[in-house]
Amino acid sequence: MVTIIKNVEVYAPESLGTKDVVFLFDKIEGLYDTINEINPLIECEVIDGSDFIMFPGLIDSHVHITGGGGEAGFKSRTPEISIIDLISAGITTVVGCLGTDNVCRNMKNLIAKAYGLEEEGMSSYVYTGSYEIPVKTITGDIKSDLMLIPKVLGVGEIALSDYRSSKPSFEEFIKIIHEAKVGGLLSNKSGVVHIHIGDSSEGLKYLFDICVNKDISLSQIIPTHVNRNRELLNSSIEYALKGGYFDLTSSYVRGIEEEEKLRISRVIPEILSKGVDISHITCSSDSQGSLPIIDSDGKFVGIGIGKPSSLYEEIKELLISSQIPKSEIISLVTKNVSKVLGLKHKGEIKKHKDADIILVDKQNFDIKYVFSKGIKMVENGKVLIKETFIKE
Repeated sequence: MVTIIKNVEVYAPESLGTKDVVFLFDKIEGLYDTINEINPLIECEVIDGSDFIMFPGLIDSHVHITGGGGEAGFKSRTPEISIIDLISAGITTVVGCLGTDNVCRNMKNLIAKAYGLEEEGMSSYVYTGSYEIPVKTITGDIKSDLMLIPKVLGVGEIALSDYRSSKPSFEEFIKIIHEAKVGGLLSNKSGVVHIHIGDSSEGLKYLFDICVNKDISLSQIIPTHVNRNRELLNSSIEYALKGGYFDLTSSYVRGIEEEEKLRISRVIPEILSKGVDISHITCSSDSQGSLPIIDSDGKFVGIGIGKPSSLYEEIKELLISSQIPKSEIISLVTKNVSKVLGLKHKGEIKKHKDADIILVDKQNFDIKYVFSKGIKMVENGKVLIKETFIKE
């Protein structure tokens, strides 16, 4: 099957101007100034892209695909993610992780869910482990998981600076990084270590200590949730100026002033104004994690769930309201993420890359089309795919 999107403004994420873009099955066949003739013998769908802007599909590097939460008892366990929630949010590649609970949720059901999402039509990967050190793997050790299980990209989410962490020593933490590095080398993967940073006063201490270790590439270590409080964000900016990388979280508690102020769309301009290289920043949703719900009086009224849609909502706000070049904004959830994760076939609109594409309207930047591996999943804002199980 060939799909041609004509006269579309392309951000790859670099601005390429107006192009005709061709998909051949699940790959991008090429980008052309214009295609005048189409072979009538070839099965082909042609879409007029003149009203749209084309981006790479979003890569969400932190999703509790089997559910999260559980920290207010068994009833507070959140449900598994739906592919419709991901695809409708423009996410075509997802990385699943475990959180605090590695007893009732484990690596086997995480892998099974990732395979299920793949069968439903999107690209999916996982980290091995959870908050805890020693890491509970599938095969018995980190190196074997990376080498023997294609879907395992790295380790995570390891918890630091959090009362729920296993309080690892610095030496134990460093050992995890080295195991992931060797496993990554042997499997031709990034061996990334994805780190949950909590509210404790230790903050990024271990990561600053690593800055003096020349044997460790800082691009291998990705602390996330660093916009959870002002002190941690300031520390993360300092860390990035030393060459570090970090990940911002799009899910936040509405109604809490500090969390509102630290939304991705509000802090990115500040971070860049301090001199941080935007290629060192990624964003993820932390969707299916549990979130408190606060009413207009500031009172706790229940538990909500982080949503995949929060990721593009923050990107869209930046596209509408900031002066940052579109190419840089889009890179936060595409090219930057693919480089950190070592997904060489993702995150860019280039010949031979995966045909993971979203089209947004030029006026409001609303998502109108989503293609995952060349398959049209959303058309004119309507989701075409159906969940495996019918809800009556």
